[in-house]
Amino acid sequence: MLNVILAIVAIILLTILIVWLIDKFVPKKIKPILNLVLWALIIYLGYITYDSVAGELRFEKIKDGRYQVVVDRLIDIQKAQVAYKDVNGKYTDKYDNLIKFIDTAQVPITERRDSTVLDVEKTKAFNGIEYFKTLIVVDTLDYYSVKDSLFKNIDYKNIMNVGVGEPSAKFELKAGSLDDIPVFEASVDKAVVLHDQDKNLVANEKQTVSVDGVNGPKIAVGSMDEVKTTGNWPKNFSKKDNE
Repeated sequence: MLNVILAIVAIILLTILIVWLIDKFVPKKIKPILNLVLWALIIYLGYITYDSVAGELRFEKIKDGRYQVVVDRLIDIQKAQVAYKDVNGKYTDKYDNLIKFIDTAQVPITERRDSTVLDVEKTKAFNGIEYFKTLIVVDTLDYYSVKDSLFKNIDYKNIMNVGVGEPSAKFELKAGSLDDIPVFEASVDKAVVLHDQDKNLVANEKQTVSVDGVNGPKIAVGSMDEVKTTGNWPKNFSKKDNE
């Protein structure tokens, strides 16, 4: 948008300069013809400028709408992966595993509490003087269905599909460990989401670095380079972030 503004300013200054030059140096007989040419040029440049500004505004509207769809679908993957890890101790890089898990999994609801018990070995070592130790006890209170609680009324069987942009596009899903800590990442290139848009605008969008934008060349949740389960988008791109 800054480039467009600079172009508009340049056109205005150029127009002023041309008008001044015509008034200063061009004979009166030729001025009417030049004025017509100048007005035609101004109208043409004005149209190009307007179309450029309108094009960027259209692009922003389309981009924001598609990003909301993508982010909401990535949040579904995030919820599935977190629940999967709670049960299996790791993430998965296969959508079939996630879908089967959502269909069948019963996740325990647990409560952690401290319990004090006699430390038998230490008591014996100190001739019967009683010593106690604290243990963390995990009680299972109940179980909940992943499908009914997290994915009710959600088409989770197509959780891998981007849903907008390039037809049949799917999120890339990775899983592994970082310093023995499980990590995962689900992502899609911005060029896939915006595949039918102006290539220059898409290229600029992939270089975005902003507090209120989706930074970088892709939209992603999780990371293979750091331990996190959050996405690289701001709050305003998702309805599900606020649920």
